[in-house]
Amino acid sequence: MRSAGLICHHSTMTAAIDLDSALDEQHAAVLSMLPPDLFDLSDIPMARARLDALLAMMPAPALPADVTITEVMVPSVDGAPDVRLKVFTPSGLESGAGALLWVHGGGMVLMDNDDLKCATWASMHECLVVWVDYRLAPETHAPGALNDCFAALVWLVGNSEDLGVDPGRVMIGGASAGAGLAAGTTLRVRDDGGPPLLGQLLVYPMLDHRNETPSSHSIQDQRVWDRSANVLAWEAYLGGAEPTQYSSPALAEDLSGLPPAHISVGTFDMFHDEDVAYATSLTRAGVSCELHVYPGAFHASNKMLPDHPTSLRWTNDENDFISRCLAGQL
Repeated sequence: MRSAGLICHHSTMTAAIDLDSALDEQHAAVLSMLPPDLFDLSDIPMARARLDALLAMMPAPALPADVTITEVMVPSVDGAPDVRLKVFTPSGLESGAGALLWVHGGGMVLMDNDDLKCATWASMHECLVVWVDYRLAPETHAPGALNDCFAALVWLVGNSEDLGVDPGRVMIGGASAGAGLAAGTTLRVRDDGGPPLLGQLLVYPMLDHRNETPSSHSIQDQRVWDRSANVLAWEAYLGGAEPTQYSSPALAEDLSGLPPAHISVGTFDMFHDEDVAYATSLTRAGVSCELHVYPGAFHASNKMLPDHPTSLRWTNDENDFISRCLAGQL
C-alpha cells in the first residue's frame, strides 16, 4: 500500500500529505465526495449547519430492534445546566449487567450522532450504553464538557440498581474529542475519588492542545479533521484558560493508577503521533494499554467505510476489548 512508505517517516515529516494520492482507492473515493470545506471552523455555527446538511442527506440507519432508547436529564456539576443523556437498554437486560459510558466526537464544538454504534453495542454485549450530550464550545469553555461527562458517570453509578447495572462493571469510551474527554474523566476519577472504571476505549483521541507533533502538521485538508480545525477547536474549548491535564490529557505527568486502555488511530490521522505517545506513556506508567494503528485510515474513516477490511478489523478489535473489559478479563 502506498501509505506505508509515507507513514514510516512520520517522526521527521512535517509537510502536508496529499491524501488523494496517498489513500487506497476506496478511502480516496469516499474522501472525494466530501465538501472541500467540511471542517472549516472559522465560523462554527456555519460548520454545524454544513455538517447537519450533509448528514441529512444520508439515510437513517436501521437500529437493532431489541434496544430501547430513552432520554434523561441529570444534574451537572456546580449548578451548571442539567445534562441530557441517551440510555440504550437491550431487552431482557439481566440485573448486574455491565455498562459503557460513551462520549461523542466533534472537536468539542460539533455534535455527532452515535445512535447506531451505541444501540449495536448494547445489543451485542448485552450491556447498558449511556451517551452523553455534553455542552459544546465556544458557548461553554473547559471544564464544562468534562464536568458533564463526570456528572453522567456519577449518575450512572449512583442509579446502577434501578438501571440493572453492576456499579463495578462500568467502562468509559469516546471518539476523537469524546475520547479526549473520556481520558480526562479517567484522570479526574483517579484524582478525585470518583466511581471506579474497568477500562477506557479511546478511538483516535484528541489529547494535546499544543499541536506540535509531525502528524499534527501533516494533515491539512478540510474534508477531514485537520490542523486548522484542531487549532480553532482547541481555542474555542479552552477559551483562553490555561489548559490542565484534564482538558489536555497529554499534559499529565503521572498516568499511573488508571484503568486499562485501548487506543486506536489511523496512519493518516493528525492525532496519530499524540495517540501513540499517550499509549507509550500509559505503558511506561504501568497501565495496561493496547495500541492499534490502522494503515491507510484517516480520521473517522472507519465510520465512513464500515465495510472496508481495515474498518472491519477495527470494529472487531473494539468489540473484543469491550467484551473482555466488561467480563473483567483485562
